[in-house]
Amino acid sequence: MTRRRRSPPGDPARAVAYLRASTDRQDLSPGAQRAAIERWAAGAGVVVVAWHEDLGVSGGTALDDRPGRLAALDCLDAAGAGTLVVAKRDRLARDVLTAALVERLCERKGARVVAADGVANGDGPEAALMRSLLDAFAQYERALIRARTRAALAVKKARGERTGGIPLGSSVGADGRLAADPAEAAAVARARRLRAEGRSLREIAAALDAEGHRPRGKRWHVQTLARIVSSPVSGRRHQDQRSATATSA
Repeated sequence: MTRRRRSPPGDPARAVAYLRASTDRQDLSPGAQRAAIERWAAGAGVVVVAWHEDLGVSGGTALDDRPGRLAALDCLDAAGAGTLVVAKRDRLARDVLTAALVERLCERKGARVVAADGVANGDGPEAALMRSLLDAFAQYERALIRARTRAALAVKKARGERTGGIPLGSSVGADGRLAADPAEAAAVARARRLRAEGRSLREIAAALDAEGHRPRGKRWHVQTLARIVSSPVSGRRHQDQRSATATSA
């Protein structure tokens, strides 16, 4: 049996940044994560050589289902970077096994994972224990939120109340049933056309605002647009994605 060879150590002063956002919470937004990483890099004397992100993605998503995280890992070798930096440990994963796999892959690439908030970044056994605890609590919190959500939905269903989100492109009529929303459906179609033209999510948000397409909230969030352009507007599938996102931030 042959052992997999480790890459030579990367430069710890060169970092690849990874962002993950699954909700529209401002404290977890890509912008907030980027700002936290930039502050950390400036204070630590580290140059962030590349940025990768997964938007609208649950923390429990499997390793192979996060293209941004996979690209960040691949980039470590290409950029000669010795650091994979995230804003907080739970942005890496909300699953103990996945977090451990990412750590191991980084080690094989001659790099290490660092959190910009400074928690458990050390090399000693205490820091390693703290990282394991953080990963375990992140997984527990995700499971707890999902359990509470399921219980709340069961109560609403028992009362005969509507459960689940309203798919973009639809609205709820006076009879409580879903009905087509032409204005929102037009915005969804426009977003997908712009994505097909190679526009970034931020460019799509700016274009929709400029063209007068009104979002449900105050503005078009990139996480919402990520869900729009990555899945068809079929009520059930979109509803399931919204529920999964809301319960595993």
